[in-house]
Amino acid sequence: MERFLPILLFALLPQLAPAAHAKPPHGDEQGEVRRDLRAGNVRSLREIEGRVLPQMQGMQYLGPEYDPAAMAYRLKFIRNGRVVFVDVDARSGEIIHQSR
Repeated sequence: MERFLPILLFALLPQLAPAAHAKPPHGDEQGEVRRDLRAGNVRSLREIEGRVLPQMQGMQYLGPEYDPAAMAYRLKFIRNGRVVFVDVDARSGEIIHQSR
């Protein structure tokens, strides 16, 4: 069995290699949003939060995510144990969707 181990590892190497170079699940969101901000393509998170947070009375703000493909922020809130997501167009600052 020991002499087959190198052969087995060699056979599995192509399947393991892509996983070693895969991006983390959320990728480099901060780097993406910084590039988009510098290019003038999106509004800052601070500006987005300044527009949205006052509209979310009675909810606890849990934090943001940025989707570079959609150029959208997703702000996460909780109220009475229920999570609410607010999707905001990062270019215009307008709310595009809110889960209930």
